Amino acid sequence: MRPPAVPALLDLTGHIAVVTGAGSGMGAGIAKRFAEAGAYVVVHYLRSEDGSRRVVESIEAAGGRALTVQADLTSAAEVEHLMTTVRDTLGPADILVNNAGLYPVSPLLDMTESEWDLVIDANLKGVHLSTQAAARVMRASGRGGAIVNIASIEASNVAPMHAHYSAAKAGVVMYSRTAARELGPLGIRVNVVSPGLIWREGLDTAWPEGVSRYQRAVPLGRLGDPIDVADACLFLASPAARWITGAELVVDGGVLTATVY
Repeated sequence: MRPPAVPALLDLTGHIAVVTGAGSGMGAGIAKRFAEAGAYVVVHYLRSEDGSRRVVESIEAAGGRALTVQADLTSAAEVEHLMTTVRDTLGPADILVNNAGLYPVSPLLDMTESEWDLVIDANLKGVHLSTQAAARVMRASGRGGAIVNIASIEASNVAPMHAHYSAAKAGVVMYSRTAARELGPLGIRVNVVSPGLIWREGLDTAWPEGVSRYQRAVPLGRLGDPIDVADACLFLASPAARWITGAELVVDGGVLTATVY
């Protein structure tokens, strides 16, 4: 197999990429970066189209191509409709980034059944349904594809009041490895990006003690930026990662290397 030339390693021209939860934050950063790399980006949203529409406008202003699609990712029927809509409108998607999710806090002893179900559904069930639907489209196209699932360092690092979230993200990591094993023979790669603390507007005001603790612990001296996560996703979805599947790429500035005692 002849490897791509170096300038083509991160080139996504001709690819169709679905990015879930792409109306703000990390999802928006991923969508914009993929469009910059040449992909036609499908900007998914759940409720409000406003943020997703702004992402599309930003991509188009920079010369890229994108559109918005709405779906409840915890509904198999709606996910199937999302993927078939993309296929019928643009062609079969060959890249999926499962970014959508929830990040609530709740003490374990006070956590209600509905709180648990909401987080597990949004952060794990949605990954499964989206992966399944996208993989079926990729299989039918015969072109294969790449799936990148967003987990978290909380999949392996304890965070109080996040039992549901940590459990879901740990599930995403193991689900992705299993999917990589099963889908590899179809030419579909599945990998994971596990971010650390990523900056968002107002974070230092809403959680000053957490931001301060992270900044003291992180070897690279700063919080992450959505573009840091976006570039990790771009690498894993690109020809540069053509022989990588079932891997977890931690993007945390090195915080997990911090001494425990």
